[in-house]
Amino acid sequence: MTSRLRRVIHSADPAAVEEQKWKKPSNPDGVPTWSHNGIMCTVQALKNRVRITFGNGSLLKDTKGLFNACLEAGYMRGIDIREGDDVDEEGIKSLVRAAAALNASTSGR
Repeated sequence: MTSRLRRVIHSADPAAVEEQKWKKPSNPDGVPTWSHNGIMCTVQALKNRVRITFGNGSLLKDTKGLFNACLEAGYMRGIDIREGDDVDEEGIKSLVRAAAALNASTSGR
């Protein structure tokens, strides 16, 4: 699922830069993180799901209602995907593009 989301993110924003951040002994590979004028999203493999998290997700229009995790967080919003779930790739692409646009609009502040 992480590989699939990686393809979706790069398809939505080919200029996005992928990095591995927050490496630690319990997670030596770190967290895949995509940036374009600032961090847009991360993807984490959790115990029984994969989560794509948008750091400024509360500021994005989630017209398809994909956010189902981190809903009580300040700005962060996530999408938990479990095995067998349908994945709305076009909806995720829309959120990635919106995150890139938000970063571009606020990068000069």
